[in-house]
Amino acid sequence: MPLFHSQNRTRSPESERLYARYELLHTLVDFAAAILFLVGSVLFFWKSLETAAIWLFVLGSLCFCAKPTIRLVREIQLYRMGKFEKLAHGETET
Repeated sequence: MPLFHSQNRTRSPESERLYARYELLHTLVDFAAAILFLVGSVLFFWKSLETAAIWLFVLGSLCFCAKPTIRLVREIQLYRMGKFEKLAHGETET
């Protein structure tokens, strides 16, 4: 099955667990980005805290960059798991 195919995540109990772990990680990074941007936005109300606000925005942006990376790594692992399962069952690639 190709990358990002919905059946990859339900192929086996192991793939379901892997999918759930990555989904949890993705959600945690999403919350971290939102919190960093919210706190950074509030800090801009005070001139003396502008530098801290800027750093929070940079960290929040890094979180937003991590989100598609997490998804891609997850999908590659799910894809590879399917390849190994086929190999274990003696199936050939079509």
